[in-house]
Amino acid sequence: MQICMLGSGLIGTFYAMSLQGYRSCDRVTVVYSRTLESAQAFADKWSAEFATDDINEAVNYSNVDAVIIGLPNHLHEQAVMAAIAAGKPILCTKPLGRNAEEALRMLQAVEKAGVFHAYLEDLVYTPKTLKALESVKDGAIGQVLWVRSRETHPGPHSDWFWNKECAGGGAIIDMGCHCIEICRNFIGKDIRPVEAICWADTQVHPIEVEDHAIGMVRYENGAIGQFEVSWAFRGGMDLRDEVSGTEGTIWLNHWMRTGMEMFSAGGKSGYVAEKSEASQGWLFPVGDEPGALGYRDMFADVLSALENHMQPRESFYDGYVVNAIMDAAYTSISSKKWEPIELREWRGRESVEKISAHRDHDDNHWLIKEEQMPDGSRKLILKNKATGEVTQTVSAS
Repeated sequence: MQICMLGSGLIGTFYAMSLQGYRSCDRVTVVYSRTLESAQAFADKWSAEFATDDINEAVNYSNVDAVIIGLPNHLHEQAVMAAIAAGKPILCTKPLGRNAEEALRMLQAVEKAGVFHAYLEDLVYTPKTLKALESVKDGAIGQVLWVRSRETHPGPHSDWFWNKECAGGGAIIDMGCHCIEICRNFIGKDIRPVEAICWADTQVHPIEVEDHAIGMVRYENGAIGQFEVSWAFRGGMDLRDEVSGTEGTIWLNHWMRTGMEMFSAGGKSGYVAEKSEASQGWLFPVGDEPGALGYRDMFADVLSALENHMQPRESFYDGYVVNAIMDAAYTSISSKKWEPIELREWRGRESVEKISAHRDHDDNHWLIKEEQMPDGSRKLILKNKATGEVTQTVSAS
């Protein structure tokens, strides 16, 4: 694939590392940036053919198979419409829009034009997440009851993130979008998100948007997705997920304490890993950042889908649903109550039954709990099906 890269910042760099690393056949041929100087520097680094500060010139460049959007949030819709006009497949970074209304316009536009579209939500493609999703699909932990996803770090790297008009919000729209889509993947993207509740505050920075937030999303089957985000977590970037099921649990740690730890008493200063705050003391280097963050598997899926005229794992529709969930979370911050998630487009299952995992002990009782006690005895907590009475029995080991 010959790629038009819109954006020359950190995300564009990670994308280029993934596309052109390890002798990949995919190439960035043209790059757009808001300043020609940045575009040219990026082009020089990645051996792109052409650099420009004109979006339309970039997407209409002759040697382009697909357009990747790695721009600030307020420029996504403009870039999508330009790529549609050029008739090019579109791969857009997260979040799709600053709100659900903006995201829905982009979704409707690509579908009306019949243009291939992918939502570049890298954190659902991390190797650990893909392995965990396969385990859930195979029934290893039973029915998923609760998913907790956490992303925290010392704050974003560019000025526009901190600007409400440019970004559309703070830590929620920056990182909550990751967490929400991770939860959707584990719970089931065909299960409708019904309502959300959220606390958020600006605890540290002199900004108009939130730098901390905790939220919960209730799904139609009774499952709960929980997100925790912060722009003031000290010590680097913390990416963790927990999945709780009726028959098991999965814990994932993607960035810190993942198998490589290093102590430097006074070593050479320099880059350690994204959002790392120090280059001395105990450090947690990441051997393959694009791989660990899911970029490699993401582009393998998306570009293969494009080549084979198939749907990628994540499309603009998924981006729209995430935006709708975040809209409800932002409303909840002010109302301080559960808020309905308004989805003008819902393409999943309808009237889904609530999760149920009642276990029979015998014809007359449900088994509530079975436990091996310290003295070696075995205790059963039972509920009578007819009377509702809860009792226990204890037997020798």
